[in-house]
Amino acid sequence: MSDSENKLITSIVIPAKDEAATIGGVLDDVIQYADEILVIDGHSKDQTRSIANSKGVRVVLDGGLGKGEAVRLALNEAKGDILVFIDADGSHEASDIPKLIAPLLANNADLVTASRPRGGSDEMTGDFDRFIRWLGQQIIMLAINYRFGVRLTDSQNGFRAIRRSIALKLDLKENTTTIEQEMLIKILRLGYRATEVPSHEYERGAGRSKISLKRAWLRYIYSWLRYLYF
Repeated sequence: MSDSENKLITSIVIPAKDEAATIGGVLDDVIQYADEILVIDGHSKDQTRSIANSKGVRVVLDGGLGKGEAVRLALNEAKGDILVFIDADGSHEASDIPKLIAPLLANNADLVTASRPRGGSDEMTGDFDRFIRWLGQQIIMLAINYRFGVRLTDSQNGFRAIRRSIALKLDLKENTTTIEQEMLIKILRLGYRATEVPSHEYERGAGRSKISLKRAWLRYIYSWLRYLYF
């Protein structure tokens, strides 16, 4: 690793909305890996912001449109050369951050996703709703792999690292969690390099996923086809 690579700044970005039960523990877990921590808050109605402020991290309010908007806002607000996105619900293994950013530091990738199929997931099994989510992700991933000649396994996981300079070139548009598949597809379409590292996903620390399949499935299909082929 060169001296210039050693000097790359890492910003850890945590999009959060009503995650008071878990945000403090996540912040404690990630602090050792960060040069900067940035919480993008989706106008939480609980104590999420006050807990983050008590930890001394920077908190920025988004415009209330969803996670995708929070991600786009972070691209402009963060100071790091490398951005690590991690969810606020405690489902991700913060100790995997070094292996997540290693391919970026070695200049072997531009986007690195934490792969749940390779690392295991407690959130993708157990009921019909989770099964449908898993099946939909497999179909989306299969099309991405054949379209771009890659062999990746996870297009949806929010736990990922990306070069900020590259992310700013992607012209990301999605306002919801569909931004994750948009990011991967655009990385590949523009000829940048994407890879994965295994990482286990745990059950949320509190409550259920905020993603509603009844409201979100049509947008997932639309954005998938739009960015994949048009």
